[in-house]
Amino acid sequence: MTSSSLSRTESLSLLTLSAACVAILCNVFEGDDKPLIVSLALSGLAFCATFALIRWLGPTFIKAGFKGVDLSKHNRREIPECMGALSSYLSAIVSLHTIASLGLADDLFDIRWRHKFFIPAFAAIPLLVVYRVDFGVTSIVVPIHLQPYLGQLVDLGALYYVYMAAVAIFSPNSINILAGINGIEVTQSIVIATLLALNDALYLLTPYPHPATDSHLFSLSFLLPFLGVSCALLYHNWYPARVFVGDTYCYFAGMVFVVVSILGHFSKTLILLLLPQIFNFVYSAPQLFGLVPCPRHRLPRFNARSGLLEPSVTPWTEARQPRAPIAWGLRLLGKLRLLKVVLDGEGRFVETSNFTLLNLWLQRIQAAIAALRANKAPSIRQAAIAFNIPLTTLHDRFTGRHESNRKSKQVMQRLSLAEEDIIVKAACQLDAR
Repeated sequence: MTSSSLSRTESLSLLTLSAACVAILCNVFEGDDKPLIVSLALSGLAFCATFALIRWLGPTFIKAGFKGVDLSKHNRREIPECMGALSSYLSAIVSLHTIASLGLADDLFDIRWRHKFFIPAFAAIPLLVVYRVDFGVTSIVVPIHLQPYLGQLVDLGALYYVYMAAVAIFSPNSINILAGINGIEVTQSIVIATLLALNDALYLLTPYPHPATDSHLFSLSFLLPFLGVSCALLYHNWYPARVFVGDTYCYFAGMVFVVVSILGHFSKTLILLLLPQIFNFVYSAPQLFGLVPCPRHRLPRFNARSGLLEPSVTPWTEARQPRAPIAWGLRLLGKLRLLKVVLDGEGRFVETSNFTLLNLWLQRIQAAIAALRANKAPSIRQAAIAFNIPLTTLHDRFTGRHESNRKSKQVMQRLSLAEEDIIVKAACQLDAR
């Protein structure tokens, strides 16, 4: 069991940061009102409070039954769950409380997906009402290359509110379904929040007054404390996880993005930042809409023998086979290497990998490893195809010439550390043989 007390170094660090933030708040309140400085100080205090509370309240959560088992470890110990609920105390906005309550109810009662899907739209009603009263703007800016045909602005009228309700439904659910690996939920939320904060900062640094400055200042003041809370939560949720965030944090984080994008009037920017989640949703659609059997959890499968994660699968039996159109689609995805498909000798389906972005990534990694283990010369060619890398670049990497070859070095730098590490380790194993 992880210690529930703070170490001496952690205590001194948190006390120092808290004292600095309190000093900043006192100094600001005595002088001119600077909301951005106040938000930065509150962000630091939020980090300190969340960091300490997660550590202190962990055993209490376990005793109360708020716990889960990390299925992706050899030692499957119980650790606190639902601790993302602590972040809900940072805001009094009704929408966030509603969505946090939905997440908590889902953690406690395991609500069916079709029952909770539209609840975020009801949680967004206060936002839409405030937007209608304070702004009432239903026009969108047309992309530059389409402006000669459609004009600079297009008024959507009531459809704009339907669009915002759809964003409110999608954002919390998209964070929730891209999950299953330690830290993935918090990490994607931090990335999106950081990019939104940088986008807000651009409007605050303009040399001339901008009409959207106040909206982006509101958004930034909201995102900074959220980032403080999330960074502290990520520290405890990073591999190996000591707490789980639960559905509460996923829904809360998604609704935070909805709040700032609607009231800040930059929902299109949010959609651009949610492209990975959109791809995951589209890719998951066959299971989400019942075309392919969907298990309760589709997280990657832990292989106790190798200690690694593998794509989780949906088993098929002789009595339960997909209908002809679905079977054709599954085979097509298999040929495109977007799905792992296992058939028996008679062409019947034995198993298919689950439709998630994480499983797809693991499937591509497995294909590269299998290619490298089979035979070194052709495997390098297959690995180049799997990772979309020029063949000469991999040859340079294995021979050490990539450091002197500028183009090869740039290509290898675009690989993630995990992908390069897997390729290099597999190559070393082949050399050892």
